[in-house]
Amino acid sequence: MANPNGTTSDLRAVFLEVYSVLKSELLNDPAFEWTDASRQWVERMLDYNVPGGKLNRGLSVIDSYKLLKADELTKDEVFLASALGWCVEWLQAYFLVLDDIMDNSHTRRGQPCWFRVPKVGMIAVNDGIILRNHIPRILKKHFRGKPYYVDLLDLFNEVEFQTASGQMIDLITTIEGEKDLSKYSLPLHRRIVQYKTAYYSFYLPVACALLMAGENLDNHVNVKDVLIDMGIYFQVQDDYLDCFGEPEMIGKIGTDIEDFKCSWLVVKALEHCNEEQKKILFEHYGKTDPADVAKIKVLYNEINLQSVFTEYESKSYEKLTSSIEAHPSKAVQAVLKSFLGKIYKRQK
Repeated sequence: MANPNGTTSDLRAVFLEVYSVLKSELLNDPAFEWTDASRQWVERMLDYNVPGGKLNRGLSVIDSYKLLKADELTKDEVFLASALGWCVEWLQAYFLVLDDIMDNSHTRRGQPCWFRVPKVGMIAVNDGIILRNHIPRILKKHFRGKPYYVDLLDLFNEVEFQTASGQMIDLITTIEGEKDLSKYSLPLHRRIVQYKTAYYSFYLPVACALLMAGENLDNHVNVKDVLIDMGIYFQVQDDYLDCFGEPEMIGKIGTDIEDFKCSWLVVKALEHCNEEQKKILFEHYGKTDPADVAKIKVLYNEINLQSVFTEYESKSYEKLTSSIEAHPSKAVQAVLKSFLGKIYKRQK
């Protein structure tokens, strides 16, 4: 086995080994009578959807747990932290498989969306449900006897509810035929991002590590608040990169303007525009024609949104740093600082 206390690439290798173990347990789950065909389907579905991303969310459970424990982790501790990390990745896979159907997307992580794969189609809906149901199976097998078992189940259920509700606000805000830019505001942007992204991407991995370290989550509301703010900062960067990032760098072609997204950029543009520019925004935002998109980008440059973002970035960084340094525990500070260090001034 790769060294669980070694370098980042070692950590990633250990993490991927745990994926193989969890996968084979799920493909032999005694609650179901498997056939070759069903086993092959689920295995192909898992390999296609679960381990393909950057694995940031999953790996950060192990990173955070290490920082909270301070001493070397046992093999068993590394395994359990990795299993929780994979539960976060499973949750992400479940959301993405279904999101891609809702958004009628074409590609994800540089390959066709799962429902676009020949012979998959709408079976992907049921695959999403199966991915969701794998999480309690993994938790039951490895955490049933732990004192924090119920807290883990509660945590995943609550974060899933928050994420689905955030997705709902996002979807009902962009209903076709009701496209009205005037309802887009910073508070709405914040609400969508907080629920749709920040809870599961930022709070969930750290909460998993805190529970494993024997902590009561009720005593860490301030940690949750900092992580949610970090998640919002992360999404603002994402909105910025969607428009100004290099597609080669970010691995996707941004479509927020075409999709009429409640992006931080359009919210800020509305704040900084004169009446003439506002007309252009209202007329061309959310149109698929590249000429419309180009007009919006020209406008973004005219009002100098790039420097508005740069200022936001440094202000946020200062605010987050001072919130972190106000925390009484040095171990918790280390966890939060490691998160912030990974995302500050990122290019992808």
